[in-house]
Formats: sequence, structure tokens, C-alpha cells
Amino acid sequence: MKLSLIIATHNRGPVLLDCLHRTLAAIPLPRTAFEILIVDNASTDGTPALMAKTFPDITLLPLQKNLGPVAKNLAIARATGEFLLLLDDDAYPHPGAIPQMLRHFAADPDLAAAVFDVTLPDGSKEASAYPDVFIGAGTALRRSALEAIHALPHPFPQHFFMQAEEYDLSFRLLNAGFSIKRFADLPLTHLKTPNARISTRTTRLDVRNNLFLLARYLPEPLCHQLAADWLDRYFRMALKRDATSNPERPSRSGLLFAKPLDEPPALTHKKAFLQGAAEGLARWTHQRHKNRHLLSPQTLERLFKFNVIKARLALAAKQQRARRLVFADYGKNLFAFHTAAADLGLPVLAIADDHLARPASPQTPSDNYRGTPLLTWQALRDSPLLQKIDLIVVANLNPVQAPARAAALGRTLSCPVVDLFSPALPAPRHPAGRLVQITQT
Repeated sequence: MKLSLIIATHNRGPVLLDCLHRTLAAIPLPRTAFEILIVDNASTDGTPALMAKTFPDITLLPLQKNLGPVAKNLAIARATGEFLLLLDDDAYPHPGAIPQMLRHFAADPDLAAAVFDVTLPDGSKEASAYPDVFIGAGTALRRSALEAIHALPHPFPQHFFMQAEEYDLSFRLLNAGFSIKRFADLPLTHLKTPNARISTRTTRLDVRNNLFLLARYLPEPLCHQLAADWLDRYFRMALKRDATSNPERPSRSGLLFAKPLDEPPALTHKKAFLQGAAEGLARWTHQRHKNRHLLSPQTLERLFKFNVIKARLALAAKQQRARRLVFADYGKNLFAFHTAAADLGLPVLAIADDHLARPASPQTPSDNYRGTPLLTWQALRDSPLLQKIDLIVVANLNPVQAPARAAALGRTLSCPVVDLFSPALPAPRHPAGRLVQITQT
């Protein structure tokens, strides 16, 4: 068997059916060369019957309980393919992508995961916050790589349920010397709504599972430094989600309330964050000692790119004769950027992020990240700091978000903007902006 398609689904029968039709049309292999295994997470919408009727030759694994996306483990344990293509139930590869994926694996024996170029319905792209971590919406795994790290039959941590399970497996593959690469010539559509409401369960598990990752894989003091950063970042995200999902509205008395007083209290994202943090910290010692698999220095550098960021930041500052920086975005890897600037003696005047910066108020007169002002872009524009900026650096490793962010800022700002990892970006059309291209010397 050449290829096994692995899908976990829950109450999305019609969407799954449509995506399966599209996926089958994109696979130019004989039917005997690939298999489809679907785990149904206790759907109540008739998904099992629909699949059995429409695709009687698929392997359907019905569950009595929803085990989340990590239920793919059950299908992986049954799969026989040389390559395992993990798909979300609302995603499908385009024609030509599967043969190209197989060519990539054939050309690189160290390639453990081929990540597809995922496009959302609004045309935006989807990728992991770290370039060397795959995403579950569309990634093919090499079976022999999973066997080499003893990840089979259950490569994902079952107790994660969802969120960060791809990080856990990616860390193990990278630590064993395998590579994970995203390919622009592997197009895939993910029908996820870009602005879909994020559940409080997602918030809780994001926090908990990311703490598990830090405890399992990172040495001291880095695990504690990133735990502080990630907890702060997830807390800000939770507050933002509450503000977005429960907008304040005036009562008859003119006072502002998030909801009518007679409504029962709902689980907010802030409470979900606190639950996730409590669960993660309560199990920190257990994860640290019972599941510890510390990453090598080489793997840590590959993931977080401390030395690469420092070298490229020094080069960009030299080429632009820049001394005073502003970081754009409170990205998940901001610690590496902030540390690099400190090591180079480059003052960071501010970090600008409309999503995570808290507006100034009598209760919170100032906001900061490790002593550096954290401002909205409007607050930065209104600040005297604006006239002192030599260079804006996008502090984000996401391979699709960072280039787009740099291009957008380059079109609207008068000072130079750089994405340290996208030297080939075209210059912006807007005459006021300058998008820096780093010349490697």
C-alpha cells in the first residue's frame, strides 16, 4: 500500500462527503494503491451511515466517545501505507499535489513530514507558528520515520485531545534528525472559516498542552522563560476573545454590561485560560520527569532560531544603519527576537500589536513585554517614539503570516520594514514604504 488517508471527523457528514469526492479526484493512483481510514468521533448527524452508503470500501472506525483530533491514532494504528496523509474532515488536496508529494519524499530520504500549502476560503494561508512544525489540516508523514522514533501505533499524545499534538510529534521527529518542510507546490484547500468562533475548550487545551510541551522538551531556564511568555500571550488572547465574543452593551440605566444580569454566567475564555494554566502547571513536574525528552541544542536552534535571528538582525541593522527598532507583532517566538536585540545592543523602542496590546486606562496606564512598551499601532503613531524608529522588524516566524505582515506594513509606513526570513519579497508599490531585502554576504 503506497498511501493511507487518515481523517478524524465529528458531525460534519456532508462536508466530509464533499471533501472526500474532491480528494479522490486528486489521487491519480490505482484504488489498490491507497486506502482511506476515517475515525468517527461519536457523530450524531448520521455520518457513519452516510459514509457506509457512499464509500463502502473505506475503513470506518466508529467511536462511542469523542476523542478529538488525536483519534487519528486509531486509524494510524490500522493503516498500512508507506505514507500517511493526515487531513482535516473539511480539507482536500488539489489535483497534482499527491504525485508531487510523493516526488518530494523520493528526493529526500530525511523528509519525515511534507506539509501542504493550505489555503482558506478567503484566500489567506494557514501554517504553523514555527516553520519546522507541521499542521494537521494537511500533512503527509513517512511511516519509516515514525517507526524510527518508536511513535507507532499511536504517534499523538492521546490525553492532549486537541491542540499542540502536532508540536509534540514534530519535536520528536526533529530531535531524531528528520526534517519537516512546507511545500508551495502542494496546494490544499481548508474550508475552515477564518473568523470562526474559537471555543473555550480550545483556549483551555492550548494553554495546558503548550505547558506540557515546554515541560517535556525544553531545558532550563528556557522552559521557564517561554512558559512565562506563552502564558502571558495566551492570557492576552483569552481577554481578546472575550471582548470579541461578548461585546459590552448598555443597559437601560446606561451602564455597560457584557450580558444581561439575568443570564447565567458562561465559561469565559479568561476562565478557560486559568483552568488550562492550572492543569498544565499542576502536571508540570510529572511531565518533566515521567515524559521528559529534552531537545538537543541543534533541534532547539532549528525550532527557535536564536542564532539565526541574531545574525540576520545584525545584518539588517548594519545594512539599514539602524540602531533603534520596533518589533511588529507579539509572535510566539518573540523571546528569541527580543533576546537577539538585547545581545546586539539594539534598543527596542516598542512592540506593536493591535490584537494583544491592552489599551491604556486608569487601571492599566502602561503595557509592556519584559520592560519594552507594548502598544497598538495607533498608540505608536501618536507617540513621540514614531520619529525615533530606524527599522521595524516583524517578530513572527509563521511562514505565511510574517511575509504578508511585512508587505502590508511596507505599503503604509515611511520607515523600513523587514521580515528576517523573507529576503525575496518584492518592493511595495506604495511610495511611502520601504520593504527591506536582506543581502546575504
